[in-house]
Amino acid sequence: MPERSKTVHDVIVVGARCAGATVAMLLARRGYRVLCVDQALFPKDAVSTHMLRQSGLARLRDWGLLDRLKATGCTPIHSITMSYADAHFSGFSDPIDGIAQTYAPRRIVLDGLLQDAAREAGVDLREGVTVTELVRDGEVVTGIVGRDRDGEPVTEYARLVIGADGYASTVAQLTGAEKYDVIPGETFTAYSYWSGLNMQSQLRIGDKQAVGGWPTNDGKTLIWCVQYLDRFAPFRTDVERNFSLAFKETAPDLAELLDTGERVERFFIARYPENFYRTSHGPGWALVGDAGYHKDPFTGLGISDAFTYADLLAERVHEGLSAARPLDEALADYQAQRDRSSKPMYRFTCESSRLVLPDKHVEVMRALPRSPKHTQQWFRMMAGGLSGREFFAEDNLAALLNPQGAR
Repeated sequence: MPERSKTVHDVIVVGARCAGATVAMLLARRGYRVLCVDQALFPKDAVSTHMLRQSGLARLRDWGLLDRLKATGCTPIHSITMSYADAHFSGFSDPIDGIAQTYAPRRIVLDGLLQDAAREAGVDLREGVTVTELVRDGEVVTGIVGRDRDGEPVTEYARLVIGADGYASTVAQLTGAEKYDVIPGETFTAYSYWSGLNMQSQLRIGDKQAVGGWPTNDGKTLIWCVQYLDRFAPFRTDVERNFSLAFKETAPDLAELLDTGERVERFFIARYPENFYRTSHGPGWALVGDAGYHKDPFTGLGISDAFTYADLLAERVHEGLSAARPLDEALADYQAQRDRSSKPMYRFTCESSRLVLPDKHVEVMRALPRSPKHTQQWFRMMAGGLSGREFFAEDNLAALLNPQGAR
């Protein structure tokens, strides 16, 4: 096969979902020649919490895409109810980045919206392309090798290859990107969609399991449960019965609510992979999204984080490709900044996903109903708008836990 020009593309992005389509769009909007490939044929669903926190919505607004999302008929979320043991409270965060609600769009809807925006920006987005190898010039990655949907060989070249192909990233495997700060996954999830429910966001934590749900598109509600991995095999023997039992044991009021609606889709079941960071840059390549940094979906920050760090990577890639600074230096700064800013919520998420909260958390949760201010702060922390260090600071909690002594 004749070799093509090695400067056909400025950037090749492998993966065309939340992180990949976004970074491709942002680079194309800066005038770069971007090829984005994905092995899937869209529309195609993906296992997901669907949750878009305020920080992610603010980026959609800044990119001119929030109104498009709202026009899809996705129900806004403005209230969250949580419970753990005998603690039970409801509330919501104050506005973050000017956004006062959250949304949980179906992935078919959100991914399609981002892919359309990428194409509009000039991205050459090709579906059904499976990457099998990377092209190298010495140690520098210079392109991709694979096959298209018809099985025909594909070879493309670029100044930079970005892997946005999920936690099992082919690009990460081919570059030998090493994991670090690994924390094993301990749970699995099962979920489906109900119609006929009038329900805002619910998160109920019980004995080694949690249940909940939130509204999504087309009048449907995503309903889920999470359990420890030692229950995975027994759960699968009768999914419908065990799913219902999890709600009856953990949140009887929600179990009764589900009986008033109708399940309208099949169950989706997934074991959660381990939590990790990966080395996310090297000569001619970078990683973004779950390919470079993956945490348990318990706090629902995955999509918003994908937007945040796709935005950051696009900025650093622009600096490197425009010769404002060396590309290797810019990519190293991307990884360092991502790790630094994400680490507090990474720790909080991994700790919370074990479904056994520290005594201090439980004490706080029991006290929250008597303080709307601290309840609002709690949900702001859950949304990533307030660090755990700030919320759990002694001075902040004094008025909640010892209101008389704080006067």
